[in-house]
Amino acid sequence: MSGMTPNRPYLIRAVHEWICDNGLTTHLLVDANYPAVIVPRDFVNDGQIVLNIAPAAVQHFVAGNELISFSARFGGQPMAVEVPVNAVLAVFARENGEGMAFEPTPPPAEPTPPEPPSGPGGRPTLKVVK
Repeated sequence: MSGMTPNRPYLIRAVHEWICDNGLTTHLLVDANYPAVIVPRDFVNDGQIVLNIAPAAVQHFVAGNELISFSARFGGQPMAVEVPVNAVLAVFARENGEGMAFEPTPPPAEPTPPEPPSGPGGRPTLKVVK
């Protein structure tokens, strides 16, 4: 299956549609510590947050292939939420728990600086700069 795009965003959209079509409330379980997750930190529990993404609860909902974004109210305060698709751990119906869980995805590696040139013996050398 090389060259195919990841299926997670498609599965999230499909399960969300299925839950809505059945008149239930879609919730997302999100790894709140994943890079670029923007959620209300007051509602994070054990590094995770459950977000209600039912149409009645959110505005401007966009489930893209890389990012899920929407506006919602938390404690009465409006907030823009952004969740990278790979930070989603599960999508499920609040009422009965039906849905789909996903394997945690390691965050993308930070760009690493180039290796310093090695000196004799393969060890990095340090040079005093005056």
